[in-house]
Amino acid sequence: MNPAMKLVNVRKNIGKKEIIKDISFEIFPGEVFGFLGPNGAGKTTTIRMMVGLISITSGDIHINGMSVKHDFKEAIRHVGAIVENPEMYPFMSGWKNLKHYARMIPGITDDRIREVIDLVGLEKAIHEKVGKYSLGMRQRIGVAQALLHRPSVLILDEPTNGLDPAGIREIRQYIRRLAEEENVAVIVSSHMLAEIELMCDRIGIIKNGEMITVQEVEGSSPKDQDLKVYIEASPKEDAIQVIQSAFETSVMEEDKFIIIHTTKDLIPKINMELVHQGIQVFEIHSKQSSLEDKFFEVIGENTIA
Repeated sequence: MNPAMKLVNVRKNIGKKEIIKDISFEIFPGEVFGFLGPNGAGKTTTIRMMVGLISITSGDIHINGMSVKHDFKEAIRHVGAIVENPEMYPFMSGWKNLKHYARMIPGITDDRIREVIDLVGLEKAIHEKVGKYSLGMRQRIGVAQALLHRPSVLILDEPTNGLDPAGIREIRQYIRRLAEEENVAVIVSSHMLAEIELMCDRIGIIKNGEMITVQEVEGSSPKDQDLKVYIEASPKEDAIQVIQSAFETSVMEEDKFIIIHTTKDLIPKINMELVHQGIQVFEIHSKQSSLEDKFFEVIGENTIA
């Protein structure tokens, strides 16, 4: 499958300062890609280069194989985007807003407008004034507007910002639906790691202007192959020594617990070895490593995301 968007060695300098450092990654049709990073990491700068709001210092961005640097008009016509909050005319209905934007691009019919309205679930409210819409409804009409021209890539910067839990869930469901039904490559920039984990197929994490990892959200291994295991045992120091020597794994400590990352099949073996060495085991429990765990492992615990 050819990528819908491809970043190739993209750099951005502002004055003498290098803001974005040699970023490369691909996004494919039908997938939702989470773009994550702490504040000031370079997410917004990268998105602005994707949509042509700022220039690329070196490297290039290809959209459906067309260069943003060398063939901007043809490349950008395949992109829909909402950067922060969508702006609509509040005194006009949702329908009239979409009709107004449809006039800017040849070939958008009333049938297409009705199609995107149905896709985002605004059939009942589409003839009401946008000024009366809730924040979640305004986000949805913004998505509808961005989809009018059948883009290959949809870029959403903080699409759930300011929404209540019900609104967040709705937007998440619509993003998944449009990726599947419209075969759009969706790029979501957000700080809400739990939502990204539910919404996205893959994530890319940027830090200090560098893309430090791109990975599947669920991972390619079964869920029981990436467990965070908590062990309460006494004497604690002896238990740590046994685990490190017998299983050659790194150990962390948190309050009364010894913490290790291991697989499900090793847990009973660790328990047996501790008991065999005369160590008292009071508790063993495990949990699946979350996206939040992985995020902070990559960027560091003291960075605010």
